[in-house]
Amino acid sequence: MTYRSSIIVALLLGFLALRSFSPKPPVDDKEGLIVYGVMSFLNQVHYQPKPVDNNFSKAVYDMFLERIDPSKRYFTADDIKTLSYYEDRIDEEVQSSKLEFFEKANDLITKRLAQSRTYYDEIIKKDFSFDKKDFIELDSEKTDWAKNEKELKEKWEKFLKYEMLTRYERKLHDQNKADFKGEKKTDKQLIAEAKEDVEKTFTDWFGRMDKIRRSDRFETFLSSVTNYFDPHSEYFNPKEKEDFDINMGGKLQGIGARLSQDGDYVKVAEIIVGGPAWKGKKLGVDDQIRSVTQKGEQPLDITGMRLDDVVQKIRGEAGTVVILDVKKKDGTFEKIEITREEVIIDESFAKSAIIDVPGQINKIGYIYLPKFYSSFEAEGGNSCAVDVAKELEKLKAENVNGVILDLRNNSGGSLADVVDMSGLFIEKGPIVQVKSREGSPYVYADKDPSVQYDGALIVMVNHFSASASEILAAAMQDYGRAIIVGSPTFGKGTVQRFYDLDRVIRGNEDLKPLGSVKMTMQKFFRINGGSTQHKGVIPDIELPDTYKYMEYGEKEYDYALDYTEIPAQKYSQNIVSIEHMDKLKQLSQARVSANPTFTLIEENALRYKKNKDISKLPLDLKGYSDFMDAREKEDDKFDGLGKNAISDFTIKNLKSDLEGLSIDEGKKSRNDEWINGLKKDVYLYETMLIMKNMIEQEKSFAGYVEKISISDN
Repeated sequence: MTYRSSIIVALLLGFLALRSFSPKPPVDDKEGLIVYGVMSFLNQVHYQPKPVDNNFSKAVYDMFLERIDPSKRYFTADDIKTLSYYEDRIDEEVQSSKLEFFEKANDLITKRLAQSRTYYDEIIKKDFSFDKKDFIELDSEKTDWAKNEKELKEKWEKFLKYEMLTRYERKLHDQNKADFKGEKKTDKQLIAEAKEDVEKTFTDWFGRMDKIRRSDRFETFLSSVTNYFDPHSEYFNPKEKEDFDINMGGKLQGIGARLSQDGDYVKVAEIIVGGPAWKGKKLGVDDQIRSVTQKGEQPLDITGMRLDDVVQKIRGEAGTVVILDVKKKDGTFEKIEITREEVIIDESFAKSAIIDVPGQINKIGYIYLPKFYSSFEAEGGNSCAVDVAKELEKLKAENVNGVILDLRNNSGGSLADVVDMSGLFIEKGPIVQVKSREGSPYVYADKDPSVQYDGALIVMVNHFSASASEILAAAMQDYGRAIIVGSPTFGKGTVQRFYDLDRVIRGNEDLKPLGSVKMTMQKFFRINGGSTQHKGVIPDIELPDTYKYMEYGEKEYDYALDYTEIPAQKYSQNIVSIEHMDKLKQLSQARVSANPTFTLIEENALRYKKNKDISKLPLDLKGYSDFMDAREKEDDKFDGLGKNAISDFTIKNLKSDLEGLSIDEGKKSRNDEWINGLKKDVYLYETMLIMKNMIEQEKSFAGYVEKISISDN
């Protein structure tokens, strides 16, 4: 891990430069102080700061209103007229840490939410008729604000009618199926059931709305401010920052249970295998938690409490004890005492398998990396680069003939780890260039001449591979070290760092903690000088997928930073030479064209494109039923995609992993599900055949040609 120290130094220098970015702030309330801190960071740290002017004000105004009333279901045109007074004044407010616009908008949305509850209570009592032809537009961008409260109420009536119709039509449709075996009900009964479903849905929904705090909307306002600069600069309250760190490090201190909201209560959604709740065998899925007690203190009734607040009460330092008063599924009550521990969330870690296509290619190592996790700053922290290196050693011990590194749906993470991981496959050299808003780019390089794995390598990516995934894929592509297979990646070429507002704002200890700001302060560039920003990484061999014709990725975000270029670095590698890429493409394209599954995927992608803009739906039963029947007939054609195992596809665990799986039922169950999912993966299957062609065609792998055609099961 030779590059972590340089990154830590860079972070420290950034902190020293910011530790006193201003004298004592000119405000003494918490919200104003946070606004002051966020605006100071945007001005001093952001990669591409913008003028805080009327353009800023208009953008923040539009974003905030869209975020608190995305369906145009609360505000009226008169409300918007009232708020429009601030449309060109928000810039002045945030510069002076004032919040008049936010105050006014928050008061109005609170009032309108309460009013919508009265509309709902009145409308839901009505008898709905589904005979008259009418339509509802579900895309808010194609609708206007209600002119007045009368029109707003009519909007709600149409919306609730649609909610009723969707449920009633589905019940009627199911009952009319030839294979229906239940008791057939009258229209009146079906409509009554649909109404019950709607009432339950909206009781829960209004309950969640009632739990929205002023601080939640304040954070939405702050996000509107930061997202004008770019989509990845955000404010995090202390709880959100803690959750982010847990997600990145794959560890938490607590009881090892995932929770969910259940009306006024919180229930257990999942028990994490290996955690203290799992070891105790007393807490179960669907147990409803009624109160939380820290040992030695009084119980805390959590009725009506928000989920995130309950989670904070249950988490705690390893070794401490929490007592949960729970209602079990059978209606009995039990007090369960659990000693908190460090919990490892192993689903997010790298894991590997060995794949064969009998008669064609065997013993190919497969490494799945869901994200570039890291908690290297903590003692005993996790590192995905270290873990991938371990998986490579295990695969080499089993004499694999090639390795597939799967970065599909990997949204990125640790820059340090992607540099270290890339270095596992080359002798030494630059991996990525990182540029701040001023000065020359800094080159992160692998300085270790050793190569951990020198065999055939394919990196799998898709539309949702982003950030660190794109750095690794781009480096391997520029070096010609691996073949990149899949679909064009997301296109996020920016670097964010967290800054703790408490550490740079002097005084005001009574108002802390203030939270953190995640700020885009650098862009990364490929070693060939291009950026992945907007463009992403274009695979060497593209495979069709469902999102092929959809607009997606960084370029679709409002206010995303532009694509730019800088000078290239000198780079080369003497491990692998891929000389027949055109031939490999041709062979893959021929297989894909002849593969009925890929043909269906292509057709499905066109269907997605066609259906994307259909947002105006009928509100009469016949019109809606006809629409749904046509949609269902389309869906039936694609219903089997990804559901069936591929016959000549063998996937097995490494011998070194079998013992650990045999002693842990939960881990074994998750592993079986993972293996079974891989057996249905047509993209992985085609990648195996690309690997076969690569080994056969390229001189670099001449020694493998005889081995790959011999079954070794």
